[in-house]
Amino acid sequence: MSVHLEGKPHYILNATCDSRLGTVAAVSGFLASRQCYITEMQQFDDILSGRFFVRVNFFGEPGQTPSIDQLREQFQDVARREQMEWAIYDGAKRPRVLIMVSKFDHCLHDLLYRHRTGELKMDISAVVSNHPDLRPMAEAHGIEYIHLPVTADTKPAREAELMDIVAKTHSDLVVLARYMQVLSNDLCRQLRGRAINIHHSFLPGFKGAKPYHQAHERGVKLTGATAHYVTADLDEGPIIEQIVERVDHTYTPEKLAAAGRDSECRALAAAVRFHTEHRVFLNGGRVVVFR
Repeated sequence: MSVHLEGKPHYILNATCDSRLGTVAAVSGFLASRQCYITEMQQFDDILSGRFFVRVNFFGEPGQTPSIDQLREQFQDVARREQMEWAIYDGAKRPRVLIMVSKFDHCLHDLLYRHRTGELKMDISAVVSNHPDLRPMAEAHGIEYIHLPVTADTKPAREAELMDIVAKTHSDLVVLARYMQVLSNDLCRQLRGRAINIHHSFLPGFKGAKPYHQAHERGVKLTGATAHYVTADLDEGPIIEQIVERVDHTYTPEKLAAAGRDSECRALAAAVRFHTEHRVFLNGGRVVVFR
C-alpha cells in the first residue's frame, strides 16, 4: 500500500538523552500510536560521552494525529521517563535568519543566491553590518539592511541594539558571513547554539591576520574553511562543517585566497542548511550532524 504525504502536516522530532535500552522503541511507539508516519529516522550513540541522539522526520494524518501543540504536551511523558532534552518542530515553518557582514561580499552573495533559488529554506529577517558598503546587494533582494557602526566605545551599546534587532525580527539564527568584529563574551553566551561563524582557514591552523599568506609561507598542500558555532573562545566553537581544498606549489597567495572564498561559501551554506533543517545537536565541545 502506497503512502501519500502531500498536504499532510510535517514535523521533526529531535531528542538527546543518556544512552539506555529502549529509547528508539519509546520514540517510534509514541509516534505510531498517534498515526504518525516516519519517513526518516537517524540516530547516533556516542559511546565516549554516553549520550544518545535521534532525529525523526515524520508526517501526521489529518483528523487522526494530534496537533503540534498536543504532540509536544503528550511527548512530555516519554521525555520525562527517558530524561531527554528534546524539541518538536513544524517542518513547514521556515526559520528566520539574520545575517551579519562587514565589507567582504562573497558569503552574503552566496547565501542570498541559495535563498532566492530555494536551496536554503529560510527567511532572511535582515542584514546587519558595521559598514554601509553592502546595502545595495541586500536591498536588491528586498531585504532590510541595518547599519550599526562599531567602535570600542560604542560596542556594548551596539551589541544591545543587535539583540533588540534579533528579538524584534524574531530571528532564530544569526549568521556571521565574514563579519569582522569580535563579539563580546556576554553576547556569545546570549547567542549560544544559534550563531554560526565562518572562519577563513581550515581550523585550528593559521589564525589571525593574512591566513592565506601564512599558509603560503608554510607551503601547505591543504587549505579550506570552517563553519562553527560562536563561543566566547575566539574561533574555538563547535565545528559544524569544514571544506578542504587541495593546493600545491603553483598557488600564489591570491590563488589561495580565491580558493578560500569558494570554500568559505560552501562551508557556511552547508552549516546554515544543517542548522535550519534541525540536523545539528550540541555534544559538549563538538556537534552531531545528521546529514
